[in-house]
This record gives sequence, structure tokens and C-alpha cells, in this order.
Amino acid sequence: MATFEDFKKLDIRVGKIIEVEDFPEARKPSYKLKINLGEEIGIKKSCAQLPKNYTKTELKNKLVLCVVNFSPRQIGPAVSEVLTLGVPDEVGECVLIEPEKIVPLGGKLY
Repeated sequence: MATFEDFKKLDIRVGKIIEVEDFPEARKPSYKLKINLGEEIGIKKSCAQLPKNYTKTELKNKLVLCVVNFSPRQIGPAVSEVLTLGVPDEVGECVLIEPEKIVPLGGKLY
């Protein structure tokens, strides 16, 4: 069982999606994202399986939560530097976890 100390090891921050590109080389429909995580962390790249629930236009400027302290992951020809968090919908497709109010970029989940 995970402890609260285990949870505290995760660094989950608020970011704003500033760029969205198609990722045709991915095995499943995906986008390549650039996410602004504030001054301390800066702009990071992420790959996410979002095309079933979001258009590129819908994603631009959306606030999201990201795990920022995992090692970068190679996904085909792209590198994902942060994990953009979501939950499955009724058919298993990703729905993003996003703040309901405007919050500062880089804000840490607690």
C-alpha cells in the first residue's frame, strides 16, 4: 500500500497547453503538446492520447495537471518530459484533469 510519504514524492503541477501538434507516428491517436509550467519549471513536452475527446483548438490554452518529476520517456520519435494527467471516460479514452478556476502556472498539487 502507498503511504502519504510516497504521494509527497510526486511533483504534480498546473500547466497551460501552449502548442498542440498531431503525432501520426504514435501507435494510438495522440498529440504532441508543449505545456507552460511556470517560471520555475518552464515549457515541457508531453505526448497524450487525446484526439478522441479533444480537438487541437480545444486543447490550446487549457489548464492541466502534470507530473513533472518522472524521467523523460521516449515515445516513438518524440520525448515526453512530463506526464499529463487524465482519467478514462466510459469507453476508456482519456479525459484531462483540469482546474475549474484560473490558478497560477506551476502551482503544486497538495
